[in-house]
Amino acid sequence: MISEVFITCAVTGGAAARQPNVPITPEQIAEAAIEATRAGAAVVHIHVRDPKTGKSSRDLALFREVVQRIRKSDVNPVLNLTAGTGSDLVLGGPDSPLPPAPRTDMPGAIERLVHVEELRPEICTVDCGSMNFGPGEFIMANTPGMLSALSKRVQELGVRPELEVFDTGHLVQVHDLIKEGVVNNPPLIQLCMGIRYGAPDDLGTLMALVHQLPPGAIYSAFSIGRRQLPYVALAPLVGANVRVGLEDNLYLSFGRLATNAELVERAVEILERIGVRVLSPDEVREKLVLKVS
Repeated sequence: MISEVFITCAVTGGAAARQPNVPITPEQIAEAAIEATRAGAAVVHIHVRDPKTGKSSRDLALFREVVQRIRKSDVNPVLNLTAGTGSDLVLGGPDSPLPPAPRTDMPGAIERLVHVEELRPEICTVDCGSMNFGPGEFIMANTPGMLSALSKRVQELGVRPELEVFDTGHLVQVHDLIKEGVVNNPPLIQLCMGIRYGAPDDLGTLMALVHQLPPGAIYSAFSIGRRQLPYVALAPLVGANVRVGLEDNLYLSFGRLATNAELVERAVEILERIGVRVLSPDEVREKLVLKVS
């Protein structure tokens, strides 16, 4: 067990916004991140959405507006921008998988990092592998070559990569990136549990992942849906930091829709009740040796 952790709030993802508190516009996303920071989150993980459709976007202007709004606010969270968008391979179906469907979005590594290069967050995420992502023909596609190029460029920019691990094989990729020299030690890792066709969120699977982590790794662990808040209590017991937020879970309790700030508040309450101290943004910067833009 560790006695102090940091909380990451993932304020909005790329999936359909299935409840009204999920932020969509840049103003809503920034305000959600600000409120989550006030509630106790040290890190805010940011995706952006097309304000007209609500769907996931890679639009630099949207990222720019969100980041500027947060940086001009009276809080100073550690900014963690996604670099996961741009790995969407949607096949044409069982009988005619090729050519890919028009919804496919697979730019090159440098294009995937345009927002990171301009805005220089302290952290950005790198999804460490490919997997079937839910039912249908959608594959999250990240080849070893793509991951090497992404990781190398992220570190050249002075940004800390957070390596997203969705299954045991993804940790093999993490070890390879470290051996290749494109990820520095100690790595920053996020164990993403409970996503369909990824690692299930039972304790045995979680411990299998923990036991395969590189020595000295700094890591977080979360689960989606109704297991998100139980994982807040579980994470410190296995040496992990905490992640909550509407990207991964929509409810505070049964039938009670959450806001990002409420999920962070509940996480702080759980952690304090089990004797775990919650780190501030500046303490996280020191712990992770982050380069501040």
